[in-house]
Amino acid sequence: MHGSKQFRIAVIDGQGGGIGAQLVEQLALALPAGKAEIIALGTNALAAGKMLRAGANEAASGENAIIFNAKRADLLVGTLGMLMPCGFSGEMTTAAAEAVSSAPVPKYVLHLNRSGVEVIGKLQEPLPHLVDLLVNKVRELFAEQWGQLERPRSAGVVAGGKTTGPTP
Repeated sequence: MHGSKQFRIAVIDGQGGGIGAQLVEQLALALPAGKAEIIALGTNALAAGKMLRAGANEAASGENAIIFNAKRADLLVGTLGMLMPCGFSGEMTTAAAEAVSSAPVPKYVLHLNRSGVEVIGKLQEPLPHLVDLLVNKVRELFAEQWGQLERPRSAGVVAGGKTTGPTP
């Protein structure tokens, strides 16, 4: 931990922020409110805003925001593009990718092959299953550092294909 009272998870995404928003939404449901803080870091304002609307506690965008916050988080989460210069279709700068990859915290990475890099030995699963696997790993890490987890919040009633939000 970095002296904060909450477990700080930085979710990093670019372009439209859709994958980051899925991660934020599922993490917000899976972790106890008040004990975990989700920081949305977008390579652009659109990505950061979409993750904020998905339930992040705060959001920031751009190279400097990623560099500054990568070392302040307890965990970095995103796709392979967050570790690569020119990831996210060129939006991830070399300095931001270096800050993420060299941050002295765990990094949980989805292996989506959008950067031209194929990870050998990975599971061939649809994105929702990969998000579930990542969220479960975060819950395990949280439990190791903070103790027993409370029962996760459940998604709200599905209306028109969208969840209505967490239920108490």
